[in-house]
Amino acid sequence: MKRRHFLGLAGLTGLTGMLPGLSFGFPRVKLEADPALEPLELTEAQWRERLSDKAFYVLRQHGTEEPFSSPLDAEWREGEYRCAGCDLLLFTSDMKYDSGTGWPSYFEHVEGHMLSQLDFAMVWPRVEYHCARCGGHQGHVFDDGPEPTGLRWCNNGAALRFVPA
Repeated sequence: MKRRHFLGLAGLTGLTGMLPGLSFGFPRVKLEADPALEPLELTEAQWRERLSDKAFYVLRQHGTEEPFSSPLDAEWREGEYRCAGCDLLLFTSDMKYDSGTGWPSYFEHVEGHMLSQLDFAMVWPRVEYHCARCGGHQGHVFDDGPEPTGLRWCNNGAALRFVPA
């Protein structure tokens, strides 16, 4: 191996090891599941039977729906937003705001009901979050939201089910 290849590999390895410590301009959130939550694990066939095609694409294949395509973006009644995969409460209507992005957005979430990981699908890392019970992909969290948190939990409407109060 040539020295420059080794140095390049060593530099890349070092950078990769540092990634969790770098902010890259995205919010530093580390979400942990409520230990009382029982995981829901189903086969792919069971998920396909349980979910619509769009919900399966978003929740199980980490897809993203088109902006302004979800009726939940314009939903302003009082109620709860639950995971479309397992019905776990993720947000309430008090946490919702209009971000103008075309996806339902929230400045807060129900503590212990989400898990997070880094997503490199767009090259630049983003914080992706999932339902803590079923692992279903919900969306991404950004640091351009309103007070009091300054966060924008940008959720796919297909990954949610609204339950009016």
